[in-house]
Amino acid sequence: MMDAQFEAAFVKALKRHAAIKKLVKRKVDMIIENPLALGEPLKGNWQGFYSCPVKRNFIIIYLYCAACRKKGDDAVVACADCSEMPDGTIRFVLLGPHDDAYASR
Repeated sequence: MMDAQFEAAFVKALKRHAAIKKLVKRKVDMIIENPLALGEPLKGNWQGFYSCPVKRNFIIIYLYCAACRKKGDDAVVACADCSEMPDGTIRFVLLGPHDDAYASR
């Protein structure tokens, strides 16, 4: 059973891009169903995170706790509440145009 969590920045972006809310919800549901099938593992500053396109040049960035721990990325990502999160947690971190999303870390 997956537990989806939404960071404040994700929720704020969703309000700002309300026009694609249905599209985002569909993608979020798909990610929750199979977090590794859709997501592209990220590198560099975003090591441990995954991105998934919503539409051309618009992405969701998320963390999947089980994959993060399995790959040892939890040491890099270093969520303050890591030890309290079950493996089945998916944390939706950011939503936005490709370049904006990546610039924010």
